[in-house]
Amino acid sequence: MTRPSAPYLRGQRIDPDAISGRETAADLIDGAFMAYNAGRLREGCALFTQRMLAPDVTVGMTLTGAMTPAGLGMTCLIPLMEAGFVDWLISTGANLYHDAHFGLGLAMHRGTPHADDVELRDKGVVRIYDIFFDYSVLLSTDAFIREVSAREEFQRAMSTAEYHWLLGKYLRERERALGLDRRSVLAAAYELDVPIYTSSPGDSSIGMNVAEQALAGSRLRFDVSADVNETAAIVLDAKRSGGKSGCLIVGGGSPKNFILQTEPQIQEVLGIDERGHDYFLQMTDARPDTGGLSGATPAEAVSWGKIDPDQLPGTVVVYLDNSVALPLLTAYALARREPRPLKRLQRKRGAMLDRLVAEYRDALAHRDRRAEDSSAGVHQAAGSIKPAAR
Repeated sequence: MTRPSAPYLRGQRIDPDAISGRETAADLIDGAFMAYNAGRLREGCALFTQRMLAPDVTVGMTLTGAMTPAGLGMTCLIPLMEAGFVDWLISTGANLYHDAHFGLGLAMHRGTPHADDVELRDKGVVRIYDIFFDYSVLLSTDAFIREVSAREEFQRAMSTAEYHWLLGKYLRERERALGLDRRSVLAAAYELDVPIYTSSPGDSSIGMNVAEQALAGSRLRFDVSADVNETAAIVLDAKRSGGKSGCLIVGGGSPKNFILQTEPQIQEVLGIDERGHDYFLQMTDARPDTGGLSGATPAEAVSWGKIDPDQLPGTVVVYLDNSVALPLLTAYALARREPRPLKRLQRKRGAMLDRLVAEYRDALAHRDRRAEDSSAGVHQAAGSIKPAAR
């Protein structure tokens, strides 16, 4: 008796060619990444290039872990932004702070994780696992941030996207003065009009330097409410413009939640009719069973309204170190997909926020009318009850 096996055996047969050494990274992923986490990376690469990079999809990327000190800003983030593959970004402040080192021409070095940290401290060397740099790198970057942030154009409350855009302008000027090019993500984002947000602006050396200046009378303040509303406005505008919203999540942590909470902000808090993000690609080494947000699955995010339940087939989680996964994804995307026109969302922040405010006011008015109708019904029902005869 033959048992029906469909649909389980419809997948591609595992019958790969031998690796020759002449393959590109994209060829290797397509031809040799058959199963396990390699298979998930292949699926993630396909999702990113075939669906998330469609012209009508707005791609938001999140970044955690010490990626920029390892050079991934230059090898991956800048090429992805230049190709139009990343339209907006949420990063830890630490990644942006360390990114500034490169725009200032400061040196980071390959080291070893086995060094004596007491000796490194004595020699004035700072270690990020196997990356070494001189303590003066921190002091020089701090001085640049304070000097720039003290300028008149910074003396007001602003979203972190506006702050990073202005900071990127001065980093680009420094790059040109030093004869450097394509070193800093912040500088590239300034030229490409890619908004960059930080979900916890006080949790980095950038925030620490801004806090020090506040003690000295600076009027610069990070407007975290503006960040929440602006990021929600980007997602809403993507949907209302007839397109879709895709999330490329590198790591997890606070940036992951910040990009996903845009949908609950739209639906639950503002009362605007929406369904959730359309695409979800996460590359992480966090497990889901520990209860942390970093490891939470796309299916779990559906219960919060963060992911459109109808789009779960458009979600992939890759369990892999991102110092490996992100370069491979970048190489694959650049090999398999033509560049997209830049969306230049930084220029559109005001218009997108206006649309969000208009829909919020409509939703609020509708909610008030329903409350009035409900209240009137209660009073009418109460008035129809006649007193009992005595």
